Amino acid sequence: MERRVVINMSKSVLIVVTNHDRIAGNKDRPTGVWLSEAAEPYIAFQSAGFKVDIASPKGGNVPIDPNSVENGNDDERFTEVTKILQQTERLGDLVYEGYDAILFAGGHGAMYDFPGNADIQNIMAYFKDDGRIISAVCHGPAAFADAKTKDGKHLVDGIKLTGFTNVEEKAMDLTEEMPFLLQSKLEENGAGFVEGREMEENVVSSGNFVTGQNPASAQGVAEAVINRLK
Repeated sequence: MERRVVINMSKSVLIVVTNHDRIAGNKDRPTGVWLSEAAEPYIAFQSAGFKVDIASPKGGNVPIDPNSVENGNDDERFTEVTKILQQTERLGDLVYEGYDAILFAGGHGAMYDFPGNADIQNIMAYFKDDGRIISAVCHGPAAFADAKTKDGKHLVDGIKLTGFTNVEEKAMDLTEEMPFLLQSKLEENGAGFVEGREMEENVVSSGNFVTGQNPASAQGVAEAVINRLK
């Protein structure tokens, strides 16, 4: 497939979402992207006048974690994003040099297909070297797991950041089913992990990284990215 060039005069942001739809291959534990973690930033970026694209490792339809569309979380504001998620761009088809910032949305699916993905790692290495904004929410920082820069150092070595904590994973009763614990992995990779209160907003900016701990942090991450790009 031909790579699509992004041409526009305003700032451009790429939101990356997961294609993975089951926890540990268990057909009884569906997962995917946490809808608000893609939708809230998408809406915020558009409202700021930015061009926004949504892509996934495989492209095409993206599973939405059913737990993220309960209790009113599937409100009408998210209708446009829900439609986009039915047919996303394939990450490898995009010319990532055309974006000013990238945001990795969470959902437990990200724990499976973000780590080790060559397209994701190439983008992050380029963005960090070029000083562009790398942001992520909740399980989105799984994209950073074991990722390295061109000089062989871990991408997050020496970076203060946050993500879904070990305490929050335990509260979800998913500690044993995850391929790794996100907080522990990032700490092993040299990150200075900033743990906030369980399921409350916590946004951390360090260097060209902006990260949020959980779904409650998605809007705050988007606003921090917008302020950086103004």
